[in-house]
Amino acid sequence: MPAAAPPRRSRPAASQPGRVWQRMLSGRRLDLADPSPVDIEPEDIALGLARQHRWNGQTRGAFGFSVAQHSILVRDIMAGAHPGLDRRWQLAALLHDAPEFVCHDLITPLKNLVGDVFRDVENNLLRAIHLRFGLPAVVPVPVRKAIKTADKVAAATEAISLAGFTREELGPVLGITVPPLDQEIEAWASDIACERFLAELYGLLD
Repeated sequence: MPAAAPPRRSRPAASQPGRVWQRMLSGRRLDLADPSPVDIEPEDIALGLARQHRWNGQTRGAFGFSVAQHSILVRDIMAGAHPGLDRRWQLAALLHDAPEFVCHDLITPLKNLVGDVFRDVENNLLRAIHLRFGLPAVVPVPVRKAIKTADKVAAATEAISLAGFTREELGPVLGITVPPLDQEIEAWASDIACERFLAELYGLLD
């Protein structure tokens, strides 16, 4: 007679899956494990990004430098570097950090500690956001590279203007090899950043 199978043990309470959706002020419930484009609203993105601060909030000025303002800067840099750039790719540049409206802007050292799980969540959200606004789920490689370059230029400029780094530290410390813009940045209040991000977004969608 075969031996009886051992009884199945339930997982400890701490390992049970919990809620993985967030309720937005729009009323949408965004599932972070399986995000749907229909649950993504422009106003939710703008509000979240305007209240997320770059550089962990360690920047000069009366206001934290928001991801919303950074996103506008990246779009401006990319459009300036590529005259006549298709509006779709300007939109992709504006939305390049859009998942951070729920994922937060983790600084690079923390992302390195967290690892691939966090990046997978970000990438899934970005695909859903792209589909929501009529972009390919994954944009072409040349566009991704151009956005990355503009992002690095913005980061270099922010590092020197706002975050206390020197030009000499850009490469050795931050791994940034592109030159910064020759300009100072003043951070906007969150309500201004939200309003301007929405205006940029709707302008590119018209």
